[in-house]
Amino acid sequence: MNNTYTDLVKQTFEFPQEGFEVKDNYLEFNGLDIKALIDKYGTPFKLTFLPKIGMQINKAKKMFQDAIKKNRYDGEYFYCYCTKSSHFSFIMEETLKHGVHIETSFAYDIDIVNKLYERKKISKDTYIICNGFKTKAYTRAISRLINSGFKNVLPILDNKEELEDYKRNVRIKDKDKVKLGIRVAAEEEPSFDFYTSRLGIPPRDILEYYVDKIKGNEKFELKMLHFFMNKGIKDDIYYWSQFNRVMNLYCQLKKICPELDSINIGGGFPIKHSLGFDYDYNYIVNEIVANIKSMCKKNKVPVPNIYTEFGSFTVGESGAVIYSVVGEKMQNDRESWYMIDSSFITTLPDTWGIGEKFLMLPINKWDQEYQEVHLGGLTCDGYDFYTSEEHINAVFLPKQQASGEPLYIGFFHTGAYQDQLSGYGGIKHCLIPSPKHVIVGYDKNGQLKDWLYAKEQTSQSMLKILGY
Repeated sequence: MNNTYTDLVKQTFEFPQEGFEVKDNYLEFNGLDIKALIDKYGTPFKLTFLPKIGMQINKAKKMFQDAIKKNRYDGEYFYCYCTKSSHFSFIMEETLKHGVHIETSFAYDIDIVNKLYERKKISKDTYIICNGFKTKAYTRAISRLINSGFKNVLPILDNKEELEDYKRNVRIKDKDKVKLGIRVAAEEEPSFDFYTSRLGIPPRDILEYYVDKIKGNEKFELKMLHFFMNKGIKDDIYYWSQFNRVMNLYCQLKKICPELDSINIGGGFPIKHSLGFDYDYNYIVNEIVANIKSMCKKNKVPVPNIYTEFGSFTVGESGAVIYSVVGEKMQNDRESWYMIDSSFITTLPDTWGIGEKFLMLPINKWDQEYQEVHLGGLTCDGYDFYTSEEHINAVFLPKQQASGEPLYIGFFHTGAYQDQLSGYGGIKHCLIPSPKHVIVGYDKNGQLKDWLYAKEQTSQSMLKILGY
């Protein structure tokens, strides 16, 4: 009977897969020797594999370029990165190496934009798409950016009052008008907690609002219609019905607003959270381009430029978190627990907050027998656990041995949002420290190099915050 962990994976999935293969019973991640990093840095640690970011960006760019060519589409494609996915300088600078533009969410993002400009990572021609409900601090920061000479700042109007802030604060120095976008308040899926997104302007109000507030304005012009679905780009009837609804609105607007020339498809592509992941990116991209062209042809208007805002797709698959199993507990006749040397709540908050499932695999012991287990974190919180995978209502891992090296496990494709949600440093639940953060990238000679971005958080740093 074949009952090793290797047998289990190969009987369940096609394996090896892109980004994952096993050599001498040790897992490699994008060709990276994870065991060597464990030996060097110890666990737990967070890992960022920078080259994956460029691979994802170039993959999307090629798919859109191919679809544009295939459909003889007259518009251009622009790739924007959502800063909220990960604001770290090493992430931002890596994305910008590949000719992307920036999407912001809050006032402090504008400070990052200015820092990137000081470091000569962007120019004043870079597109800065400013999303979100705007506070006064945010609209003032956007206005200062425009006044300083950034030519392609696009505030996306989230409500009808926002424009008044720009009227007061923006100072035009030349004949170019300030570019604006409008976010359409999308209808969410029937299973969602509410019917209509809290963000954006209702579709029924947009035409009238444009005519009353923007049309003929000497200072502003409408250039972009922004469409965002909370669940991302999905190949289902509900997504395409909302997509077509927004494209109909675009066509109506275009007929009375000649300067309108762009559609922004917010909400990104899904990423692989299971070895059983199946999503036809090329098909979806081709459908997006073909549908836009078809709708515009039907309404006899020129096709728009296409903007996307990819956050998780850009950085998600570059990240991983590596743990050691530090103990095993049999709590009854059936439930075996592996205790990790950190906490899911503090290092992977999406597993706790929204029940997200990440791609989880052992690093070693692939030649050992496997068993069904539950994974427990170090906090005393009853919800600090991980008990099922995306493809099955269980977790299977190699059996522990009384002696020898411990079992190491990795959660992969964790590079988006986790640090933004749990905070980096600071105070953590039960004072569980933030783990080490290891970065792997290419040096000036084109060789892969790893370095420690941050040490494990110390008790002294926490006690200082707490006033001890």
